[in-house]
Amino acid sequence: MAFWKNYMHRRERWYHQLDNNRLIRPFEWGLQYIVDHVNGDDPRDLFRNHTARVMDASEDFYALPPINDYRLDGDQLTWTSAVHTPSIENNTARARFFPAKSRNGKAPRNAVVVLPQWNAQPESHVEACRIFNMIGMSALRLTLPYHQQRRPAELERADHLVCTNVGRTIQSMRQAVLDTRAAVRWLKMQGYERVGILGTSVGSCISFLAFAHEPDLHAGAFNHVSGYVADVVWHGLSTEHVRAGFADHLTLDELRTFWAPISPLPFMPRIAGMGHRPMRFIVARYDLTFPIDLSHEAIAEARRYDLPLDIVWLPCGHYTTAELPWKAIDAWKIATFFRKQFKE
Repeated sequence: MAFWKNYMHRRERWYHQLDNNRLIRPFEWGLQYIVDHVNGDDPRDLFRNHTARVMDASEDFYALPPINDYRLDGDQLTWTSAVHTPSIENNTARARFFPAKSRNGKAPRNAVVVLPQWNAQPESHVEACRIFNMIGMSALRLTLPYHQQRRPAELERADHLVCTNVGRTIQSMRQAVLDTRAAVRWLKMQGYERVGILGTSVGSCISFLAFAHEPDLHAGAFNHVSGYVADVVWHGLSTEHVRAGFADHLTLDELRTFWAPISPLPFMPRIAGMGHRPMRFIVARYDLTFPIDLSHEAIAEARRYDLPLDIVWLPCGHYTTAELPWKAIDAWKIATFFRKQFKE
């Protein structure tokens, strides 16, 4: 067991070092992304107050306004994002639609919204969407904020989604959740009766937040799980450069408080109050990006609220989930979960 753990950890670190364009960006409070007027107030007080307000009424923070400009061109769906950001490219939400074929003269009734990982490439999770099609489900793959066509020219990576700018990260994650809810709304407008959600890595976190606020989501599969975004940034392998940018400007406890509105664990009680909606957590035992103790914490909290949860344990890591045979097992566990929940 120790040999396998060490081997997987070496593989994880090898994959991590392949990307040599990570930048350590300077720390910023980013108050302008969460409040209209600063007036010289202590940033820590403003963020604490913001967290208190959001957690008291998160349904308002994550409320989706009307969307009036959905446009499907081929397989490309676009609309104006509900959150306006300084990056013009990022203000158009985008998704790729994979419609399932009719069977026995009946149109498909079920669909899954798919959220890839941080810095996903255009073809990431396309295979998963096609697997959903094979089992009779349509799929809508969302482009996360600051990814692909949404990434401004000054960025090589989607750095603004999770970054050393405290307020901008909150805005970006909120935008991702609202874009996800908008994707669900569009699918419902197309006549889909049951909609599920699949999220991987940061997409798992965003999916969970959407699941906690979107009653039209009927089931969720969360690929890699953790309770707090701040803890992942502080201790995770893939976010070492973000942690370095924070330096000593704040503590982990402070960041955990400030980013509670964009973290899954505080919303477990809310999900418990939304009725029976099955969930599957897929956890990699040797994950260095979402450290395993953080996954155990999220699982324990879900069980404390008696959520309808089952767990799949994979003997690999975060990056190595994309290797065979793990990616095949992962895909099978996801597909069988949704096929069971959405069986006719």
